Amino acid sequence: MGRSGLHENGCFLCLILHLLLQGRGHTFTINCSGFDRYGVDPAAFQAVFDRKAFRPVVNYSIPTRVNISFTMSAIVEVDAQLQLMTSFLWLNVIWYNPFIRWNPEECGGIRKISIAAKNLWLPDIFIEEFMDVDQTATGLMAYVNSEGLIKYDKPMKVVSICNLDIFYFPFDEQNCTLTFSSFIYTVENVVLGMEKKVQEISNTSQNLIRSKGEWVLLGIHQRMMKMTVGTNQYDQIIFYVAIRRKPSLYVINLLVPSGFLVAIDALSFYLPAESENRAPFKMTLLLGYNVFLLMMNDLLPAAGTPLISIYFALCLSLMVVSLLETIFITYLLHLATTQPPPMPQWLHSLLLYWASPRKCCPTAPQKGNKGLGPTPTHLPGVKEPVELVGKVSCHIESELNGCPGSAGTQQEEEAQKQHLVDLWVKFSHVMDTLLFRLYLLFMATSIITVIVLWNT
Repeated sequence: MGRSGLHENGCFLCLILHLLLQGRGHTFTINCSGFDRYGVDPAAFQAVFDRKAFRPVVNYSIPTRVNISFTMSAIVEVDAQLQLMTSFLWLNVIWYNPFIRWNPEECGGIRKISIAAKNLWLPDIFIEEFMDVDQTATGLMAYVNSEGLIKYDKPMKVVSICNLDIFYFPFDEQNCTLTFSSFIYTVENVVLGMEKKVQEISNTSQNLIRSKGEWVLLGIHQRMMKMTVGTNQYDQIIFYVAIRRKPSLYVINLLVPSGFLVAIDALSFYLPAESENRAPFKMTLLLGYNVFLLMMNDLLPAAGTPLISIYFALCLSLMVVSLLETIFITYLLHLATTQPPPMPQWLHSLLLYWASPRKCCPTAPQKGNKGLGPTPTHLPGVKEPVELVGKVSCHIESELNGCPGSAGTQQEEEAQKQHLVDLWVKFSHVMDTLLFRLYLLFMATSIITVIVLWNT
């Protein structure tokens, strides 16, 4: 039983050697007589077709050189959530088959013919980043010339994994890789090379993609390397595909409306602080901005936190702060006109510092107020407690006993109250102006920072 097995193995090895060694010398040349009169005779290539299961070499210790190039015809989609790039490639693979040769002079000048790819040995070149089933059409043809050079072209829809960085969306640039390698053959059997210069591949692809889709091809670069798996080494060619997003769609639909809404919110500060329409107007803008963000949410990347999301959150925060400032000023004005509290001395000094001297209200009347009217150093609302108690007692006494000078005292108190109201109203206006300037400064700084980050 063992001898029969050895005998069968020996016969199988002899068959392989016979197939490999077949065609030495003159047998390499295909007899193509009559091709010019009766067409190509399939029987002339039958010996070649029978060898398709084996790598076409005369000496098995010599590796087969496979040259690769491709043309990227379209970038269909870049999925930021799944980290995938979908593109169309025209893959070109060229190798040499020493068993296919003929003399063109004997074959009616035929120098190149097409042969069904299924009848030939094909190198198992694949893309390592491929993340989908290969949907290449079947029944493709390969061109063979009279020297045995085979050129095999096939279109491919490539769904490849790509490490995407969407922080700078929509002004982002991505760098995806396409790694070509052999699945089975090590460097002892198959070595890879370039069929075209990478600059030619890049220029041809750029001309095809220039006016198609959302992405622009910036360039293609390549690097040769070897991958080691255990004790085996595999030849690899890595192509770096640099692409850039066309931002016009997002600028028009996202950035421009957002900028308009923020600009209108800033201009709303020019509405009078006493107006009852400022707060409702700002609330309407805030609600409109939230509706805008909900409608435009589909245009934003679903994964990660791009810079544009931070920009939108910043604009929303500015509009909320603007509304809070309006509420604060409205409260101050309401407090000043209904029941103004005493103004501290430090606050009055600060008000005098920020307000213009020409626009600042006079501190108190200077004539006809000897002893009763407020002095420049003692403003209304900051008098000593004893003096305030004396005034209150005099006012009560005047109501009960008819204290002389009660009418003048009442007029003086009304003047002081009006003066205090004017001070608080002035303070409200100064605070409104100050907060508006701080708002503009923070908004300009934030927007400039975002623009600088986008440009880096």
